[in-house]
Amino acid sequence: MSSKSLVAFLLCFMQLRCVGATEYASDKLNVHLVPHTHDDTGWLETVDQYYYQDVQYILDTVTQELEKNESRRFIYVEIAFFERWWWEQDDEKRAKVKRLVEKGQLEFINGGWCMNDEAATHYVAIVDQMTEGFLFLDKQFGEKARPRIGWHIDPFGHSNEQASLFAQMAFDGFFFARIDYQDFEMRANGSTLEVVWRGSKSLGEEMDLFTGVTWHGYGPPKGFCYDSRCSDPQIRDDATLEDPNVRLLLSTFQNLTFEQNKSYVGQHIMLTMGSDFQYTNALEWYNNLDKLIAYGNANESLKLNLFYSTPSQYLQAKYDMNRTWSLKTDDFFPLSSDAWAYWSGFFTSRPALKYYSRWGSNFLQACKQLEVIAGPYSNMSSQELRRSVGVLQHHDAITGTEKQAVADDYAFRISNASKECAMIVSHSLAKLMSTTHTAPPLNFCFLRNVSVCPYTEHSPSFVAIVYNPLGRQNTWSIRLPISSDTATVHGPDMKIVSSVVMPVDSRTASIRGNRGNAGYNLLFSVTAPAVGFSTYFVNTTSHTKRNNNRVKKFQPFVGLGEDFTIENKMMRLTFSNSTGLLKNVENLVDKVNIPVLQQLRWYNASAGNNVNSTQASGAYVFRPNSSETYEIAPGGKVTVEVIQNDLVQEVRQTYADWATQVIRLYEDGSHVEFEYTVGPIPFKDDLGKEIISIFSSNLKTSGVFYTDANGREMQKRVRNHRDTFKINLTEPVSSNYYPVNSRIAIIDDSSGIQLSVLTDRSQGGSSLQDGAVELMVHRRLLYDDHFGVGEPLNETGLDGKGLIVRGFHYLQVAPVKLASRIHRELGEKIFSVPHVGIAKTTASPQEWAHMYNVNYSGLNQELEPNVHLMTLQDVDGDAIIRVENQFAVGEDSQLSTNATVPPLQNLFKAFTVSELTEMTLGANLPKQQEGRLRFKVNNDTQKKQQKSGIVAYADEPIVLRPMEIRTFKAKLKR
Repeated sequence: MSSKSLVAFLLCFMQLRCVGATEYASDKLNVHLVPHTHDDTGWLETVDQYYYQDVQYILDTVTQELEKNESRRFIYVEIAFFERWWWEQDDEKRAKVKRLVEKGQLEFINGGWCMNDEAATHYVAIVDQMTEGFLFLDKQFGEKARPRIGWHIDPFGHSNEQASLFAQMAFDGFFFARIDYQDFEMRANGSTLEVVWRGSKSLGEEMDLFTGVTWHGYGPPKGFCYDSRCSDPQIRDDATLEDPNVRLLLSTFQNLTFEQNKSYVGQHIMLTMGSDFQYTNALEWYNNLDKLIAYGNANESLKLNLFYSTPSQYLQAKYDMNRTWSLKTDDFFPLSSDAWAYWSGFFTSRPALKYYSRWGSNFLQACKQLEVIAGPYSNMSSQELRRSVGVLQHHDAITGTEKQAVADDYAFRISNASKECAMIVSHSLAKLMSTTHTAPPLNFCFLRNVSVCPYTEHSPSFVAIVYNPLGRQNTWSIRLPISSDTATVHGPDMKIVSSVVMPVDSRTASIRGNRGNAGYNLLFSVTAPAVGFSTYFVNTTSHTKRNNNRVKKFQPFVGLGEDFTIENKMMRLTFSNSTGLLKNVENLVDKVNIPVLQQLRWYNASAGNNVNSTQASGAYVFRPNSSETYEIAPGGKVTVEVIQNDLVQEVRQTYADWATQVIRLYEDGSHVEFEYTVGPIPFKDDLGKEIISIFSSNLKTSGVFYTDANGREMQKRVRNHRDTFKINLTEPVSSNYYPVNSRIAIIDDSSGIQLSVLTDRSQGGSSLQDGAVELMVHRRLLYDDHFGVGEPLNETGLDGKGLIVRGFHYLQVAPVKLASRIHRELGEKIFSVPHVGIAKTTASPQEWAHMYNVNYSGLNQELEPNVHLMTLQDVDGDAIIRVENQFAVGEDSQLSTNATVPPLQNLFKAFTVSELTEMTLGANLPKQQEGRLRFKVNNDTQKKQQKSGIVAYADEPIVLRPMEIRTFKAKLKR
């Protein structure tokens, strides 16, 4: 080292002021050192346990160390933790933290309530949890704290929709760590670990987002971890010691950084200096990083320029290169970490928790809407449910990759928070019902799926208030448990509504146990107006004619007996007389008739003891022992009970005592409903089992199928293929599994027929043979897959015998030109199910109608069929309003067009909108201030999309392009 360099180093190190100098060197490698911690909001411990064990100390010591040296930097992600810590600090400490944010030393990255998963999450829940974090940051810190970077360093694969949503949130870039090992190798060799990602084909280049893959994970370089959880050597720089290691460490560091730079473009690289729950003693980290920077910069021969940095600073450096980048349009699913470990098991793991997330998000939308429409109730709010649903979107929560005790904690949070929202919904509806009389509060039954509802079981007469959260009138069939075998239902117009009383089946009665004792389910159709409710009156003491359910039971046999059918005005289903299985589906309206064999089967999960690998199937990984699936029903024959009446026709199939299914056609249904009940999955044979529902047809599909991205745009999948790298087919089943958040489809181009299956929760799915789709509905495994959770995925349920899962699939066959219209509108109804409040009454329907409103719509005008009212949420007396066009470009000749929303000023009955500001998707930045960094791309041949003009006034109509979401902050006047 020259004397001049030595003097500069000593001055710098002693003053501790230039340690993180950010002047870039044109003749050196600029190394951005990014101090960070990755704090899971639950995984091996609950979110509370992690906070008290680690996170509070991380934030305590990091903020203390940042104050000592203005060149130091730190990024933080999980606002669920930070918000809790923030309110524990005194005013003096908060003021200091605000100064750190103002100076850019503490930077919030990502900024959501959690770091959400990208496979099993629905887009509404993603936007909600991001908004929850954004609003906190905006309120406490203002524009200086607004996140500009997506930071998903731990989620297990990455979706197009996530990239599109981040772009719509005005993010400039997106960084993550986990991609397929083959993809990583290809990109590292070709210097394409950084690209521009176009997440939406419908929205086009407007949603382009610079995207980078971090270098071999999200931890520090090997040998340079300075945390109590690590064993790497400290930097020993005292020349009087026997073993100073500065020279050796600098040489190693130089080699590591130059090796990394070979895989990136330009003279800037980013090093992630931290990992899971690190920096509980931030002094140790910063003391060593200060030395590393000082000694590294003082040694001119290293050709390194080291400094503290953040991802946003690194991104700006990349932008300033002013070059073109490769364009990516497909996604990063499924992830594999080696040839035998495809992370496609978590697409289905913990299916009950996945449904609870979907249900919680749906109930939350109703709760938020009614908070705005009816006004606040007492001191209650939707906050706890917003945050409970939000934390469940975490990438080790909804994925099912947490320990069982942690999964139980997530479920408890949803259950507890939903009670407060139930009170809000109840009293809000009662307020809207009230006229000259005060309406009674309502009760909700959250176990109606197993025929449990004490408010209907034990009441001879009651009213059912049906709330519709959608922006237009809709109709559903609902079931209410009752104890009588007769009932009369009147609608809000006082006319009798067609209804049937059906016996509770033995499987349901067994599952519910002593939680309910209703002997019957009352089935009837309900219609509710847009963002409003309708009232239905039920009397179980009326002397009405007993319902005539026609019942057939038989054991299938091999012979010449005729097949049997059920049908309505739109669909006809044919079942095999020899097996009892569905064998043919006919769409009577559109003249589509195809053979469809549907059955429940299972894969034998690998125990990790075969000749190829010790990898077991587990919470993360799906690895069957072979490509073969096995029958659940002996000989492939199910016992059958057929129930037919005027409103529904059911084929009840029994595969085994632990696997049953009901196939339904409702009176006016254009789709087939499959209600499966699976569990407890037997395991005494020492075989882990992965249960699938498979639909096999004769459609010619050429290895192509389609799955949705987080409930929005459909993604083309090609069996045994990846768009950007050549796949090594070591696992032919799990390598072809993809996340199915809401639907999967196959298309026969020659016949123009599409077969679609919609789901009520996120699942893994594929098309492993032409003409077939399969969805995994449940898993019970006996071995851990050794990716950290430390226990097998063996959910034992309430009774300790094994988890029972009940869920729905919805089958549609139609001409391709009509299919999207059907599955988009059906998908919206599946997500936004009606909420039914119950009130006991002795009043007649006429008396009730005299005292209370029996119908109410929150809108003065219905929304168009392609428009979804995505968000109506109170924010300190104002409102966030989001509307979206739920059709993609090219899906439908009429509905894949620009949609128009009436001016918001007078759209809602309960209030007028006096002022309107269009915001970016996260509701934390006015749209006119967006100013995202736009990176240039190579060979862009896609047609440019026309941008929407900013809506500035409440009396302007809103135009929505296909797949466009528009967000507004509205001042309300009541």
